[in-house]
Amino acid sequence: MRKKILPAIFVLMIVLPSILHAQKTTMNIVYNQPVFTDAARLQKIEAALPMIDGLFKEYAVKNHYPGMAYGLVVDGKLIHTGYSGYTDIDKKVEVSSHSAFRIASMTKSFTAMAILKLRDEGKLKLDDPVYQYIPGFKNQPYPTKDATPVTIRMLLSHAAGFPEDNPWGDRQLADTDDELLATINKGISYSNNPGGNYEYSNLGFATLGYIIKKVSGKSYEQYISDNILAPLGMANTYWEYTKVPAAQLAHGYRWLNNTLVEQPLLHDGSYGAMGGMITTVEDFSKYVALHLSAWPPSNNMETGPVKRSSLREMQQPWNISAFNSQFKYPSGRVCPIVSAYCYGLGWTKDCEGRVLVGHSGGLPGFGSQWRILPDYGIGIICFANLTYANAGLINMEVLDTLINVAGLKPRQLVASSILNQRKDALVKLLPNWKNAEASGIFAQNFFMDYFPDSLRKEATAIFEKAGKILQVKELVPENGLRGSFIMEGEQANIKVSFTLTPENPPLIQEYHIVDTAKK
Repeated sequence: MRKKILPAIFVLMIVLPSILHAQKTTMNIVYNQPVFTDAARLQKIEAALPMIDGLFKEYAVKNHYPGMAYGLVVDGKLIHTGYSGYTDIDKKVEVSSHSAFRIASMTKSFTAMAILKLRDEGKLKLDDPVYQYIPGFKNQPYPTKDATPVTIRMLLSHAAGFPEDNPWGDRQLADTDDELLATINKGISYSNNPGGNYEYSNLGFATLGYIIKKVSGKSYEQYISDNILAPLGMANTYWEYTKVPAAQLAHGYRWLNNTLVEQPLLHDGSYGAMGGMITTVEDFSKYVALHLSAWPPSNNMETGPVKRSSLREMQQPWNISAFNSQFKYPSGRVCPIVSAYCYGLGWTKDCEGRVLVGHSGGLPGFGSQWRILPDYGIGIICFANLTYANAGLINMEVLDTLINVAGLKPRQLVASSILNQRKDALVKLLPNWKNAEASGIFAQNFFMDYFPDSLRKEATAIFEKAGKILQVKELVPENGLRGSFIMEGEQANIKVSFTLTPENPPLIQEYHIVDTAKK
């Protein structure tokens, strides 16, 4: 009987101090924001601007762009712009800071932002079935009888089951609301069941535009103008091309038979929600700055037209679209990349851990793209007045070149107060682990997973190999509750890593110690 009881008593003796300590008090943890550590970061970016200008100009000439405008946004400010060519070839009107280009599908993120703003105001839910707002969706002929009804979230992330419709959708820009509803009421042809595969749909965003109108009581154009454009000061942004001052309006062209042929401009209509916006680089830079302002998460006051948390929600990958194991940067460097669709935005992450968020735009006569690197605090914009101009390729080259030439690094995490506190306490216990069980810094599981004798034996051997400890370096956080630090010895270095629990106060639940080569 005694043999059965002793293990339980032993466990209780080990665990009880931690439990009692955890019950005594709670703490207010200070989570520090990540920061840029290079004081010369902006100067390095500015030094690379002539190279950026050269890349854009060479690309425009090579690809027969009639006109092009571009801009670089850093830390919320438009620090550099460039222009080349003409907005109107016949009249020789040169591209300038006032030139207004149709940005096509870059419009989609404004539509998504309007939906999230209405959600934040409690006027709709993202998982509402679309038939609550458009009755024609009630009896859609889905591919199978067990299909899930289309929801607003599915429309936002291109998961509604509609077929890819770029060639067709581009020509529907001027359709009326009645024509849009007639298409829906007649019955949509689905390529997939709703809620499954990613497939890009302009019809889906036209549908979101109608929902904005239905919920807000305003046209989608007016709602976005009142609630996003006006608060951002985007006074040179338009929906209908006939309202753009003639000297500002970029005409669209197609490269055909080795010559530039002007393309007819389409009027704004129900499909404008997927691609109708017309704007300038200076105006759009304010929108880019808004998206950059969401990072890093902070305690700062909300100043934008939508909450920063909603901006980050827009930028999250919701629907995986592709994985390219052979992706090549324009420099020729192979770097696998994964892509996804967010809410009106595209998302990619490359083999080096870089996250890019943005969207391309393409219509007859126009091609555009913008991207931000949230962790780097930079964004790029490029507009061109050539049919389906691949502005994304040059933007990717410019960002990659800028990072490499300027030696840019992402923001670095700063350890939370609790990580540093646990680190200091852990250092005092190493290597002999004396009275560790009574220290109160370890979680309930710890001494059932790591045994004191083994911990002591392991640490002692590693410390003997390292020799005298010269210094304990700063903790390198992986997140708010996980990190590692180096103890520099005469002969070798020691790396200690640990993870804390979700309790308050957080306690050490996992621990590792290894010797590393001395640098």
